[in-house]
Amino acid sequence: MNNTVHQTEFPLANEALLFTINNTWMLVATFLVFLMHLGFATLESGVTQSKNTVNILFKNVSVVAIGILTYALVGFNLMYPGEEFAGALFGFAGFGIGTDAAGVTSAYNPGYTYWTDFLFQGMFAATAATIVSGAVAERIKLNSFLVFAAVYVAVIYPIAGMWKWGGGWLDAAGFHDFAGSTIVHCVGGWAALVGAMMLGPRNGRFDGKRAIKISGHNLPLAVIGVFLLWFGWYGFNGGSVLSADPGPLSFVFVTTSLAAAAGVMGAKFTAWAIHRQADLLMIINGALAGLVGITAGADVVSPMAAVVIGAIAGVLVVLATLGLEKLRIDDPVGAVPVHLVCGIWGTLAVGIFAPGKAFLPQLIGVVAIAAFCGISSFVLFFLIKKTMGLRVSAEHELTGLDLNEHGTGAYSGVEVILPGSPSLLTGGRGLEASPVVYAPPEV
Repeated sequence: MNNTVHQTEFPLANEALLFTINNTWMLVATFLVFLMHLGFATLESGVTQSKNTVNILFKNVSVVAIGILTYALVGFNLMYPGEEFAGALFGFAGFGIGTDAAGVTSAYNPGYTYWTDFLFQGMFAATAATIVSGAVAERIKLNSFLVFAAVYVAVIYPIAGMWKWGGGWLDAAGFHDFAGSTIVHCVGGWAALVGAMMLGPRNGRFDGKRAIKISGHNLPLAVIGVFLLWFGWYGFNGGSVLSADPGPLSFVFVTTSLAAAAGVMGAKFTAWAIHRQADLLMIINGALAGLVGITAGADVVSPMAAVVIGAIAGVLVVLATLGLEKLRIDDPVGAVPVHLVCGIWGTLAVGIFAPGKAFLPQLIGVVAIAAFCGISSFVLFFLIKKTMGLRVSAEHELTGLDLNEHGTGAYSGVEVILPGSPSLLTGGRGLEASPVVYAPPEV
């Protein structure tokens, strides 16, 4: 992330003390971004069926581990290859990470240690793959998803990130993305869209042109997830200031909060106007939509502009959700409307609302990332489909991924429904009643 906010003057401050304070704040921000993965896990498991909970939690834990390890192996040095690659499409500084014993800083972010820089950036990398998990939930093969996540985090995300944050060609073109509306959320969002389309909808999700609701099994858990994500976003955006400088840090906290709140209200009124119901899932996605929307320009747009950006994001997330249903694209958690659609909006909004920022570089960045990530994720999913297969069998999807992929369920004392039960095959209440597990044929 590039620090474009002017630094506050501290004429009496000791330089070593400032370095320690900045480094400490960046570590705190890193921990907050790490906490977001708990938010993703609880949100995704809460809005899906109980029979797939273990599978979803397994994926979310695995993605964090994969992200940290692959980013250490190749990702960090792909994303930050060195000043000699300024303005370039690609660069690589070698395998592994390391510096001298003092942990001196890189040329990119001199305000804190090299090790803090790596860990903070690594948490962002894992986030890009976690976004994909929700869109393909409840019907993708576990190993197929983990292979995709490993390659995407190790190679695709760092190359896209290098174009802006590593001093690459988008940075040279004047593209502005403060904390990742495009570089993180659209990178994950394009893969989420491609994956959802290639997998097809869950069985029973559509009846002809009619969308059938598959209710989440634990909405309180989903709401907890959204609050964890909102809380973690203060590290996501606040950490992208790249220092503990109180002026810009406080400003980013304000724009982030205002956009999230406006996203809730935008989604609330839009959903009410369309459905005449107070839709909980829409307002929690509205909060995330506002957060994604402000992420690109949290440092450069005014507080009132942040309200407008967040409110429009809240409207867009509702309309995009309905649009996906019209196209018969099944996204169980709304990852595409939240991360892709609102990521695009937030990136373009910088060129509309931020003084001194041009619209054309923002548009170029959106198109370039769309082409690169859309094509690369399609190729990757296609190769996995031809070699490993992408989708679980119809029987495994019906009875749940937990017992078939993991040999256990998330909860005890849940309802048992035999394979072939009409209630599961007709798209009626049986499909919406999420506590369903597999009973062996001899029962």
